[in-house]
Formats: sequence, C-alpha cells, structure tokens
Amino acid sequence: MASQRPGRIFLTGFSGSGKSAVAALVAAALGWRALDTDDIIEERSGRSIPDIFARDGEARFRELEAEALREAARQTEVVVATGGGIVQSTANRRLMAGGGFVVCLEGQPEVLWRRLRDAGGSATERPLLAGPDPLGRIRALKAQRQPFYALADCTIHTDSLNLSQVAEDVVHAWRRLSARAARDPDRLSGEPVGTPAGEGAPTGRPACWVDAESARYPVHVEWGAMTRLGERLREAGLSGAAHVISDDHVWHHYGEAALASLRQAGFEADSYVVPAGEASKSLTTASHLYEWLASRRAERGHAVVALGGGMVGDLAGFTAATYLRGLPLVHVPTSLLAMVDASIGGKVAVNLSEAKNLVGAFYQPRLVVTDVSALTTLPARELTSGWAEVAKHALIMDADLLSTLETQVADLRRLEPGVTAAVVRRNVELKAQVVSEDERETTGRRTILNYGHTVAHGLEAASEYEALLHGEAVAVGMAAAAEIGQRLGVTPPALAERQAAVLASFGLPQEAPGIDPERVLAATALDKKVSGRAVRWVLLEDVGRPVLRDDVPDALVRQAVRRACGAAEKRGGRRG
Repeated sequence: MASQRPGRIFLTGFSGSGKSAVAALVAAALGWRALDTDDIIEERSGRSIPDIFARDGEARFRELEAEALREAARQTEVVVATGGGIVQSTANRRLMAGGGFVVCLEGQPEVLWRRLRDAGGSATERPLLAGPDPLGRIRALKAQRQPFYALADCTIHTDSLNLSQVAEDVVHAWRRLSARAARDPDRLSGEPVGTPAGEGAPTGRPACWVDAESARYPVHVEWGAMTRLGERLREAGLSGAAHVISDDHVWHHYGEAALASLRQAGFEADSYVVPAGEASKSLTTASHLYEWLASRRAERGHAVVALGGGMVGDLAGFTAATYLRGLPLVHVPTSLLAMVDASIGGKVAVNLSEAKNLVGAFYQPRLVVTDVSALTTLPARELTSGWAEVAKHALIMDADLLSTLETQVADLRRLEPGVTAAVVRRNVELKAQVVSEDERETTGRRTILNYGHTVAHGLEAASEYEALLHGEAVAVGMAAAAEIGQRLGVTPPALAERQAAVLASFGLPQEAPGIDPERVLAATALDKKVSGRAVRWVLLEDVGRPVLRDDVPDALVRQAVRRACGAAEKRGGRRG
C-alpha cells in the first residue's frame, strides 16, 4: 500500500551521475520537493563547497554534510540528492535507511567524467577531482566507494539513459520496492560484507579451497576484494610481473584499481584489453595475446590475471595454459556467472565456428579472488544471466539453496549484500566440491554441472554466440532438459514447474524464438558431452538427484529443441 512507502527518497552515487537533476524530476512526478545536501551546506554556511574544502579541509566538509543530511531527513515527501562520499559514513547510511528509500545512480567512470567535463566540472568546482589525471582520480575514488554504493536499496545504471528515463526508473523502484525495504531500518547500518575492520586489515581467509588432483588453490569471496588483489597474489607466493587480461567493458570499472593494487604490492603490472563479447574468445585473439606476452618478455613465474567475466576467464586461462607450457593463472571474476561457475574448476577454452569451447584444456588457477561488489556495476541483463548458473547449482545439488532463491529473490535481485555474498559463497563451495571430486569429468560426478548445457551450447553455436548470453542459453537448456525428463518419466512435473517458476522469478528466458532448430541440433551433435555416438543428457529425478542418460530418442530431442526455439506449440498440458 502507498501508505507503507517511505516519504523520503535519497539518491546516492558518484559526481556526474545526475542526482540533482533526477531529484528534481522525481519530486515533480510525485508532487514532492527536491533537496540537495550541497545546496543546504552552502545556504547554511554562506560559503561555497570549494571554499570550505580549501579553507577548512575535507573533514570539516563531512561534518557539515552530515548536518545537512540530518536536516533533510527531518522532512517528508522529499527527494534528496546527496554528495558522492556521503555513503561512507555508517551514521549517514543509518539515517537514510530509517524512513527513507535509497537509490544509487551508477555510471562508468568515463561517462561520469565526460558529463562533469561538459558541465564545467573543473578542479576548482570539484575539489576531490583536482590533479593532472581527473579520470584516474574518478576511477580510484569510485572503486573505493563502490562497496558502499552497493548497499543501496536499488541501483540504476544511467550510462545509456536520459534524465527522464532515470527518473522514471527511480519512481518505479520506489513504488515497487520501498515498502519492503523500509521494514528493516538497520539494513544499511553495518559495514559492507567483506569490508575489513580497519584500513589494510584483510581477513586472509578463503571462502573455500579447491582440492583437485592436479592443484590445490584458495577461492576468496569478499566485498571490496579488488583493493587487496596484490596482497592475495603475494599470499599465494607469486611475485615479479602480473599480466592483466580484461575486456573493454570491465576495464572501465576495475582496470586501474586492479593495476594499482598489484603495483602497490610490488608487481610489475601491465594490461591487454580485448573487445567485450564471445567473438573475442578465439584462436586469433589468443595468438595476439601470445605476441603481447612475448613482447613483455613474460616468464614462467609471471602471473596472468584474468579480470572479467567468463569469456575473459576462458580466453586468458587458455592463453596462460599454453604460453611457455603454462604460466600461473589468477581469476578475478567480475560477473555473477564467472564468480559462481566459470572461475572455478580449471576449464579454459576458445571457440571454433562449429561449436563453443572445442579447443581447450583443464588448467587450474593459482587462486581466485572474487569481489562481490563488482556485481553492482553489471548491466541488468548480464546479472540476470548469471542467476541461471546459481539456479542450476541449487537444482542439481542443494535444496536449501533452492529454497533461498525462492524466498529471497527480491533481495538477491537488488543485490542485498548479506544474502548475495552468502549465495555466492555457497555456490563457490558447491562447485569446489564437485571439481575436487572429479577434476576432468572422468567419474561422472562433474558431468552433473552440464545440466542444461547440451541445448545451451547448441543454441549459442547456432546463433554464432550473438543472440543469447550464456546464462540465458542455459536457462532455455534447462527448460528443454526438464521437458525431456518429463517425457521419459524421469522428472516429476511438479519439479519442472518449480524450476520454471524460479527461472521466471529471476527474469530468465525459457525459450529462444528465432534460432534455427536444425542448426541447434547439428551443434548439439558436436557437443563435448558426447560419449561415443550418443549425447549424454543430465536430467533431474528430484532436487539434488541428477542422472545421466544416453538413451534419449532423437525424436524427443528434436521435439524439445523445436520447442526451445519457439518452433512448436507452447509448453503446457499433460506430459506423458
């Protein structure tokens, strides 16, 4: 009900995200008033913000900022644009959460700097951006504050939106999410999950260890772990040079922070950035990386750091595995799918035009460093895609995790730090257990992780890796596997319906209209899970009870694939 919604909206985010302009638009849409903490400070002090910084310093400014926030919080039916650093104070966050709805306006550093520059954002007007490299300063400051921005009740990515669209999204989020958020006034009062208790005080404890036959390595899962990347490499016994491989999307957010952490820890760090997208995961790109490593005089003791999602992890891992017969590999996953799946287990590969991952190896990393706060900068579609692998792990291995996905979907979709970090950790543990038991898919245990992947890889190859993200393809593949399981009498209809409900609750597709089913079938025949001439299908008897079947009739496979491609009647009716 509307009466349950808080009467204050606080907009957080870095300078250049449009908070003041959006606050005015949101206030107009709701019939409220717009406030700005910077305006309150200047009005009450009779001085400009730059003058306060110059004469009194940042500490005094933060005191005045807290007073301005308290004044704004005493009023109702207001939309408050806050300063970029206001979220770093626990007291400020507690004040905003108590009776308010907190929305973070997110943007890439390059976009933010362009907006500030175009608006006349000089060093004089923006004291914290003073210096010869304002873009570098934005990257560093934003990386420092990102774990705190991530605590917001809702995050809106503004890069591709105009001000009116951002304002519409804020109003929509307030109407949809604020009543529930307001039930917990202490939700933002603690430190971000994984944040060290004091400056430079990392815990050093991994979330789990992978004990594979060929290697044993730690997996660290922390909120804000990027700033401690160099320390983690040192703890793993690495030294010398670190060659960072990333893509152009991830590099915008975390490249400079990763390099800074590595260099601070004494590494000679450099970088190679490839275009984002599955097309980069090729032998051609790997060849360019070999040439780059040769130009950098890379040696066997030098680390290759894979900074990015699954594509970067596969590509950088394949390169590390094959250059000089193997360089130490460090995974720094930044997508949900990479955090819970691709970074753990040692599968590295590149694609051929015929099918995905046909050229690859098993090559375990030296360590994995997962910064859960990186999820806050993911585009919405990328984040949604990652939930498919989380759902897969729950369905094949963990009934409690499945219940968590069903009951806490709202918190997970808005990346509430506590439950999100816990779910990522649990997925990491599950994947580590399977990999430790069956590193190279020789016992059949690891094969269960391929649930949904047979059709998924066919869909990706048939669409030339462009129509669907990997998680979207896996979701469609799981729906196809559930249909096959029902037709064979293996999967109970109630379980198939439960799976469908979970996938739908996270916004995942269960059909892929427009993809040629004949091409999908042809690619499926080349899938790496083929044993002899039969495709091995992972099906579900129940939650946590996967089975392998290589006796699925071709006619049933064809029917399921046609449905997956939207080339037959919609799912429904009784399953025989």
